Amino acid sequence: MTPRTPPTPAAFAAADLGATSGRVLVGRVGRDRLDLTETHRFDNTPVQLPDGLHWNALGLYQGVLDGFREAAARWDLASVGIDSWAVDYGLLDADGALLGNPFHYRDPRGAAAVPSVRCRLPARELYRITGLQHLPFNTIFQLAAEKHLDRARTLLLLPDLITHWLTGTVGAEVTNASTTGLYDARTGSWSAPVLAALNLDPALLPALRRPGDHAGTVLSHVAAATGLRPDTPVVAVASHDTASAVAAVPADTEDFAYISCGTWSLAGLELDAPVLTEASRAANFTNERGIDGTVRYLRNVMGLWLLSESQRTWRARGERHHLSELLERAAAARPFAALVDPGAPEFLAPGDLPARLAEHCARTGQHLPEDQGAVVRCILESLALAHRHTLFQAAHLTGRAIRAVHLVGGGSRNALLCRLTADATGLPVIAGPAEATAIGNILVQARAHGLVEDRGAMRRLVARTQRLRRYEPAGDIRAWDAAAARVGLA
Repeated sequence: MTPRTPPTPAAFAAADLGATSGRVLVGRVGRDRLDLTETHRFDNTPVQLPDGLHWNALGLYQGVLDGFREAAARWDLASVGIDSWAVDYGLLDADGALLGNPFHYRDPRGAAAVPSVRCRLPARELYRITGLQHLPFNTIFQLAAEKHLDRARTLLLLPDLITHWLTGTVGAEVTNASTTGLYDARTGSWSAPVLAALNLDPALLPALRRPGDHAGTVLSHVAAATGLRPDTPVVAVASHDTASAVAAVPADTEDFAYISCGTWSLAGLELDAPVLTEASRAANFTNERGIDGTVRYLRNVMGLWLLSESQRTWRARGERHHLSELLERAAAARPFAALVDPGAPEFLAPGDLPARLAEHCARTGQHLPEDQGAVVRCILESLALAHRHTLFQAAHLTGRAIRAVHLVGGGSRNALLCRLTADATGLPVIAGPAEATAIGNILVQARAHGLVEDRGAMRRLVARTQRLRRYEPAGDIRAWDAAAARVGLA
């Protein structure tokens, strides 16, 4: 079924689920028009249970319903779409009931299962098939620790689970499926050899959907609860939030790099085919699907979670400072006083981040001042170095020249981080849009309705309608070279 062509400007609702909060935004799309309105925001707080750290999946679903209800009260929505983070999933039994709350990717069970997977699928073999960056929370490792598989009949990643509850249909949208470690990067299908090695029933995994596919229409009780029209389509967007964000990068040439910067920084290139070389595996790059069969060749870098977790620690101590004040103090702090590798394992878990930063610096012969401005400066300079290191490696491994860096997502609002990234890379940084994920979600819906012609037209519309800011590199690149060498990111 193809969604009906709506009048223009048409309104589309995007449910964008993030690691700390969820939102529903409405985008109105027409000729030279793309504007966003946030209709609802809700917390996404993980729950610690005796068996581990979980997501409150039902709370997320209710937040989506509440957001759609508020959106439908103001606009006649042409369709809705769901995106979220990757790797986490829910299992359904034979009756379609959810077998427990989905585990959180920060739960340690995945890391504990890595050795058992490696015994059956050595790292090199797995990379040749999946092209996936090794992360201990990848779906493949979580499944190796799963206790409900004997009762499970269907596995649905988080956006597909919400879509299932909205429509009653099952499917696996490909941009998120490609992050699982179960997907063949060459063939674009579920990998039979991987499933066989893990003794996973292929029937557990639904048929793949492409961004723009019609996933179904909302169920009658959903329409009644939200005020959506009973025939409202749910479009399978690029359901991995980074894939949606990259779809909205306002690039006008192919020689660009992107950084989707939020809780994580996902930095890389858009390619036509995966890079499955041993050098790519050793550098821990991932090949994930984008829209139109493209490959998002990137590496996950710990992002602004380092800053937000530090702020959380300070607030818990009663030390409340607005982010703008912290950034002013960081801008005035001494450059390169202390640096870390943001990807160091000790920074992954929640907790007192400033203390761990100080301990890491002491262990590496550095002194991190206790002043909060100095801590923020350390975090942002270290992130800029990680951005530089990742993009330089991506260019080397692919032979692709980079002329500009597009930094999208919430991090694009952080002028100091954008400026430091430009200085570190020696490349212009075009910052924005901050709402790239929601915009990508909405534009895939609009294209499914025939309102936007192709990927290029989507990006041109973003460039014409959204607020962007350009940062030119300044300063001494040799100082950044020396700083990179200090933390092993040269």
